[in-house]
Amino acid sequence: MKTITTREWTLLAFILVYSFVPTFGGLVRIADLAGLLAIMPDNPRALAAPLPVVLHILSSFVFCLVGALQFVPSVRRHHPEIHRVAGRVVAAAGCVSAATGLWMTHAFMFPAELQGLLLYWTRIFLSVWMVGLIIWAVIAVRSRNVSGHSAAMLRAYAIGQGASTQTVLGIGWAIVVGTDLVGPARDVMMVLAWALNLLLAEFLIRTARTFRPVHA
Repeated sequence: MKTITTREWTLLAFILVYSFVPTFGGLVRIADLAGLLAIMPDNPRALAAPLPVVLHILSSFVFCLVGALQFVPSVRRHHPEIHRVAGRVVAAAGCVSAATGLWMTHAFMFPAELQGLLLYWTRIFLSVWMVGLIIWAVIAVRSRNVSGHSAAMLRAYAIGQGASTQTVLGIGWAIVVGTDLVGPARDVMMVLAWALNLLLAEFLIRTARTFRPVHA
């Protein structure tokens, strides 16, 4: 798209790279479940119920990668038809991602070192909130409340991108300390990742409102 500026291409490239590790790891997990690869450690939860795992990975992939395009001003301004069609796909993918995440959080039996009460309830709350945000975003845009629509989708996107920030923090910890986080410390790190994403989303929302031109 020639209308996308260099700055916007840079932003898109950053988001794609930032999303790469968790999304690529998820696709490798799907290949592993399909018997095409055997390079990842066995996951008994995924082996016992592969359908929600596969749906979660694929929907998160679409939500994070296609969703990035929705925040490019040039696309919204010069290609509104692409924004609308992609928006429907992203909204559906986000709801599937959140719903399968909710199901897996509650139905799967995680060992204590991988999910304590803090992480369990945070996942439950954020999954429900993410679906609510997407539904509200759809209602808002149908009511021509563009700012409300954009804010709700940005918050939902911040939740959906939690795995990317968790991966960055986890890798950083492993490099510095030399061991993986487990137990309560891992729970705190996972929750902190979502908190950082949501803080950034709120900053961007407030900045956009501050600098939005006022029309007489």
